[in-house]
Amino acid sequence: MPAKNKTPAQTSPKTSARISAHAPAAADKDAPLREDIRLLGRLLGDVLRQHEGDAVFEIVETIRQTAVRFRRESDPEAGADLDRLLKKLTRDQSNSVVRAFSYFSHLANIAEDQHHNRRRRAHLLAGSGPQAGSIATALTRLDEAGVSGKAVQRFFDDALVSPVLTAHPTEVQRKSILDAGREIARLLALRDLPITASEKQRNTQLLHAEVAKLWQTRMLRYQRLRVDDEIENALSFYRITFLRELPGLMDDIEQDMLAQFPSMKQLSLPPFVQMGSWIGGDRDGNPNVNGETMTRAMSRQSTTIFDFYLDEVHALGAELSISTLLASVSPALMAMADASPDNSPHRTDEPYRRALILVYAKLAATARKLGITNILRHEIGSAEPYAAAEEFIADLDVIVGSLRENHGGALTRPRLDTLRRAAGIFGFHLATLDMRQSSDVHERVLGELFRVAGVVADYASLTEQEKVMLLLAELDQPRLLRSPYIDYSDETVSELAVLKAARLIRADFGGRAIRNYIISHTETVSDLLEVLVLQRETGLLRMSADGSRMEAQLMVIPLFETIPDLRNAPGIMDGWLSLPLVRSLVDQQGVLQEVMLGYSDSNKDGGFLTSNWELYKAEVSLVQVFEKHQVKLRLFHGRGGTVGRGGGPSHEAILAQPAGTVNGQFRLTEQGEIIASKFSNPEIGRRNLELVVAAVLEASLTPPISDGKRARRLAEFERVMDTLSGHAYRAYRDLVYETPGFTDYFFAATPIAEIAELNIGSRPASRKSSRRIEDLRAIPWGFSWGQCRLLLPGWYGFGSAVDNWLHDEASGTRAKKLSLLRAMVKEWPFFSTLLSNMDMVLSKTDLAVASRYAGLVADRKLRNAIFKRIAAEHGRAVECLSLITGSKERLANNPTLARSIKNRFAYLDPLNHLQVELIKRHRSWKEQGQATDDRVHRGIHLSINGIAAGLRNTG
Repeated sequence: MPAKNKTPAQTSPKTSARISAHAPAAADKDAPLREDIRLLGRLLGDVLRQHEGDAVFEIVETIRQTAVRFRRESDPEAGADLDRLLKKLTRDQSNSVVRAFSYFSHLANIAEDQHHNRRRRAHLLAGSGPQAGSIATALTRLDEAGVSGKAVQRFFDDALVSPVLTAHPTEVQRKSILDAGREIARLLALRDLPITASEKQRNTQLLHAEVAKLWQTRMLRYQRLRVDDEIENALSFYRITFLRELPGLMDDIEQDMLAQFPSMKQLSLPPFVQMGSWIGGDRDGNPNVNGETMTRAMSRQSTTIFDFYLDEVHALGAELSISTLLASVSPALMAMADASPDNSPHRTDEPYRRALILVYAKLAATARKLGITNILRHEIGSAEPYAAAEEFIADLDVIVGSLRENHGGALTRPRLDTLRRAAGIFGFHLATLDMRQSSDVHERVLGELFRVAGVVADYASLTEQEKVMLLLAELDQPRLLRSPYIDYSDETVSELAVLKAARLIRADFGGRAIRNYIISHTETVSDLLEVLVLQRETGLLRMSADGSRMEAQLMVIPLFETIPDLRNAPGIMDGWLSLPLVRSLVDQQGVLQEVMLGYSDSNKDGGFLTSNWELYKAEVSLVQVFEKHQVKLRLFHGRGGTVGRGGGPSHEAILAQPAGTVNGQFRLTEQGEIIASKFSNPEIGRRNLELVVAAVLEASLTPPISDGKRARRLAEFERVMDTLSGHAYRAYRDLVYETPGFTDYFFAATPIAEIAELNIGSRPASRKSSRRIEDLRAIPWGFSWGQCRLLLPGWYGFGSAVDNWLHDEASGTRAKKLSLLRAMVKEWPFFSTLLSNMDMVLSKTDLAVASRYAGLVADRKLRNAIFKRIAAEHGRAVECLSLITGSKERLANNPTLARSIKNRFAYLDPLNHLQVELIKRHRSWKEQGQATDDRVHRGIHLSINGIAAGLRNTG
C-alpha cells in the first residue's frame, strides 16, 4: 500500500494518538512514563500511516479495540468479531498488523526501562537513603547485625560472584533491532534534561527517524544463528555494559564500604565479580560446538577486551600530558618512559605519555601473539609482549602510583582507575569459558578407548562399583589409553580435540580462561571420574613435577537436573569427596568444589512446586555433606528466564536460599532474552549487577538465627512443604506424563512446531527427533507455554497441592492449616518468594486467550478434556493464592509490575489472536499438501517475537 506524504506534525492528534491512548491514569510519578509511551505510540502511528496507509492504521485500531472488548467483557460476540476481522486480513496486512503490535511492545519496554532509571535517580536526588537491594542497604543491615568491616573485607577477599551468559534459543530479537532500541532509549533519556524547545523538537525528529528505521528494519533472521553469531551477540553486551559498569560498580562498593565503616581508612577490593560464558563451550546437545568453535570464542573474547584496552590506553596518552617541568614522577614511571619506543623530541618532558606509548606497544604485541590481527591504530615502535595480564596490571599500577605520589591522584579518575579495575576483572580472556557435555557422551568415548586398548570390551555394561574401580585404576596408570596410530570414531576424535583445545587456550590466555568442566545428567560418581580420565588423556591432568600428586587444570562440576538427580546429589557428592585422589584435587582448588543445579529440567520433570522444593532440599543436604568433608561449596544456579525455569528477581531468589548455601560463592546463568532485558541499557545493567552482589553479600554474612523456637518453626514449615510437594508432583505428572493424548494436545495447542522453525539459536529444540515430552528441551517447552499465555510450568500443581492439604482432615483443621500457610509467607523467604514469582506468572496468564489456542486441537474430545483440567487447576491456583495472601488482586504488593503488565495487554492480546489465525492457515495448508506462503510463515514468527517482547521473561 503506498505511503501517505504526511509529516508527524500534520497527523491528526486525535487519530495518531489512539495507538497509545489505552494507558490508564496512575500516580503523578508515573506521568513521565505515560508521556513517553504516548510519544512513542504516536510516532509509531505516524510511521504506520506513512508507510502502510490509513487503511492499515484503522485495521490495527479496530483489532486493538475489539481485543480489549474481548478481554474486559469476556464477550463471545467480541470473539466472533475478532475472528471475522482476522480472517479478512490479507497476508500482507497480517504481517503489517503483527509488526505494528510487536514494535509497540518493544517501544513500551524501552519507555519502562527509561522510567526505572528516572525513578532511581529521583530517589537518589531526593536523599531518601539507600535504595532497596543496593550495596549500601546491605552494608547497613550487616552493620546493624553486628558484622564488622573487617568481616566484610574478608568476604570480598574470598568471594566469587559470576554471571554466566548462555546462548539458549529464547532470544528472538536481532542485534539490529536491539541497536535501534538502544538509540531510542538514549534519545528518550535526553528529554529528561533541561533542553530548549528547538532542542526538544530536534529530539522528536530524531526519535521519529529511529522509529521509522525500526519499521523498515527486518525483525526476523532469514538464516539460523550459528555459534559464531551467538558469540558476537553476547560480546555486544560487554561493549555496552560490562566493560565499564563492572569496574564502576566495584568503585561504588569501595565508597559504600568506607562510608559505612569509617575506621577503614583505605580499601582495595579484589576482582571478585567475574564474567563467565557458555557460548562456544557448551557442547551438550549442540553438534555445532567443537574445539574449533571454542578456540574462536576465546579469540573473539580476547579481541573484544584488547580493543577496549588499546582504546583506553590511547585516550590516556592524550589526557596525561603532565610535564616534568611542572610535576615530579616516580623512578619506576621514569624507567618505563625511558624504555618507551617513542623518541619524539616533543615529548621528552612528558614521561606519562611515553610510558603509555610503551604500554600500548606491549598490548599490541601481546594481541598479535594471541592471533589478533585487526589492530586499527598501529603502535609507535615495537616492544616485547606481556607474558600475562598481571604484567599489564603492574605497569598500570606504576602509573597510578606515580600520579598519587605526586599530587596527581585526581587524574586517575575516571579512566585510569576504570582501566586498572577492568584489567583485574577481565584479564586477557574477558570471561571464563565453561565447557559442558553430557555424561552419555563421555561414557561412549571412554567405552571406545577402553575397548580399542583391550582394557574392557563393554564398559557401559559394568556396574557402578566396577566402573569406579576401573577408572581409579586407570588414573593410576602411567600410560595413555589412546594411540596416535589408531583411527577412532568421529565423536571420540572430536571430544578429545575439545579437551586439547582447552589445554592450548589455558596456555595462551591464562588459567582463568577455561577452568570449569560441567557434566550434564550427572547420575553417578563414575560420571565425574570419566572426565578426569579424559583430562589425563589430553594433558589436562598429570603428575606433578616432584611425582607427589596428580594435578588437574579443570574443575569437574556435576550438573544435577531432574528430580531423581537432585535427590541423589548429596550421596553422589559424598562418594566423590570421599575418594583420596579427588580430595587431593579439591584441596588444590582452594578446598572448594562447585555443584551446578538445573532449574529447567527439574521443572519439566516434576512441576513448579516440586522442582523448587527439591532444589531447596538438595542444597540443604549438600551443605551438610560439604560440612562433613570440611570443603567449601560453590553452587552454580542454572536459572532461565521464566519462573518455571528458575527465573524471577535474582535479588529475592538469592536471599531466599537456604542458610549456608551462598557462602560468598555464587554463579548463575543469564539466558536468552533476559540478557538483553537486563544488560542492553548500561544503567539498568549496573543496577542488576548490584542487586546480585548485594544479595550475595547479605545472604553470606547475615548471622544465622540460632533460636530453638525459630528452628522448630522452620522444621514445621519444611514438613508442610514436603506434603504440598507430594500433592503437586502427582497432579503435574498425572497431567503431563500420564494423560493419554497430552503430547498431541501440547504440539497442537502451542506454537512449539513453529518455534522450532525460528532462526533463534544454534541448538535444536529437541534432544532427539521425537515428540516425547521427555526428549523436548526444557527451554522451548517453557517458551511455548508462554506464547499461548498459559505459562503452565510456572503454576500447575500448586492449587491441587494446597486444596488437597487443606481438605485433609487427618492433618488438622482447615483454619489452622491456612493460618500456618499465611505464617509461612510472612516468616519464610523461600515460601514468600515462591508465591511472589507464581503471582507474577498468574498475572500474565490468560485463559480466554489460551482457549483460542486450544481451538487449534482438532480432536474436540481431547481438547475439551485437557483444557478443562488446565482451567480447573488454574482456578484452584488463583483461589489458593488469594486465600494465603489475602488479596484477590494479582501483584497487589508490586503495583509497578502490575501496571506494566496491564498496559501491555491491549497490544499483547491482538498478537496472540493473530498468531492463532496464522497458525490455522499455516497448518491447514501443510495438512492439505499445499505450499506454505512465506508471508504467513513470516507472520507467525513475527508474532512470536512480539509476544516474547511483551511478556519479557518467557524463555
